[in-house]
Amino acid sequence: MFERPRLGERALLVHLFLPQDKDQEDIHEFEELARSAGAEVLGVVTATRGSPHPKYFVGTGKAEEIRERVEAEAAELVLFNHALSPSQERNLEQLLKCRVLDRTGLILDIFAQRARSHEGKLQVELAQLRHLSTRLVRGWTHLERQKGGIGLRGPGETQLETDRRLLGERIKQLSRRLDKVQRQRAQGRRARDRAEVPTVSLVGYTNAGKSTLFNALTTAEVYAADQLFATLDPTLRRVELPGLGEALLADTVGFIRHLPHDLVAAFRSTLEETREADLLLHVVDVHDEASRERIQEVDAVLAEIEAGEVPQLRVYNKIDLAGLAPRLERDGEGRPRAVWVSAQTGAGLDLLREALAERLSGGIVRGWICLPPQAGRARAEFFQRHAVQREETDSAGQTWLLIQMPRSDFRRLCIRTGLTEELHPEDARDNLATVSHGP
Repeated sequence: MFERPRLGERALLVHLFLPQDKDQEDIHEFEELARSAGAEVLGVVTATRGSPHPKYFVGTGKAEEIRERVEAEAAELVLFNHALSPSQERNLEQLLKCRVLDRTGLILDIFAQRARSHEGKLQVELAQLRHLSTRLVRGWTHLERQKGGIGLRGPGETQLETDRRLLGERIKQLSRRLDKVQRQRAQGRRARDRAEVPTVSLVGYTNAGKSTLFNALTTAEVYAADQLFATLDPTLRRVELPGLGEALLADTVGFIRHLPHDLVAAFRSTLEETREADLLLHVVDVHDEASRERIQEVDAVLAEIEAGEVPQLRVYNKIDLAGLAPRLERDGEGRPRAVWVSAQTGAGLDLLREALAERLSGGIVRGWICLPPQAGRARAEFFQRHAVQREETDSAGQTWLLIQMPRSDFRRLCIRTGLTEELHPEDARDNLATVSHGP
């Protein structure tokens, strides 16, 4: 057995082409993952096999080639673009004399770097410990003291903490804490439901521009960068929509192919914001040549977290890079289906706000409503909802409001205030009673 080095960011990448996974783009994505973790990529070793080798995953000949590359380039870390079994990792480390990390461990390391909130740190630590619990058979001596580097961030790793009994107790403790957070989130959702505030959740493949779009719609200052998993912790902000009023917009973690199941399980409370949303904004990088495959990957994760049935509005982002114009597409029933925007330049954001308001409302009503002099409460509620476009009064002292608002809200307001749901068309004002402009 060998002693793992304290640090190690000089990485050699390994990708194995298998019959069931021939996606060339997956290599480029893996390089971006490695760089996002802070690795210095020395090169990529590829191989083709009909099935993984049981001992080294890549076969004995290719494993020897990797060992020679590690020695020649002084690599300190070898990253595999696949899920390795604990025994395969152990055998490779004994042969290569350096740290070996699979795709799951790499993604967990990135999440450990990006987690900022208390909840996010708990979730990442839980996922890391669950992943580590399958690798306790190694009995590495390096676990006797603190370490750093890719794959070793997050919970402090000592020999005592990796004991099976203590590890299990820590996992139970973290699970209890996250259950408490989940109850708090559920309480917040019930409060929003009582206030009738609709919730929109941003979803999409990582680096599709979700955080940039979130900032553009809400004037928030969420960290956004051109890298995978630039943001991790969920953020909620209010956004003003035309004719609808306020809605809540949630920015969540980006998805990626082969997202580790431990992460999905640990982030279930966070992902419930997506599952319980009224509408999903599925952000797609239109400039990405693999955008169709990315959409399928996101839909697969949504199905896994039981959010596949939540209504979606597709947002094709980065049209400025693709040289496209903003536009709004509708389905066969006339509902907004997709919006083409640029979160960076702001092009098409007005169309997106209109589409959001329309989809959340189930339809917009617009027209004149007549209020008797004693309907001051109803008049105030229309103004509170920012639904009034114009106000006029007639000679009989009645108030005429030109309103635009969600149909469901209009019906509830009329029932609550005792008004009839009769609306006069906007262009029929000349046929109404003689009116004078209100104050």
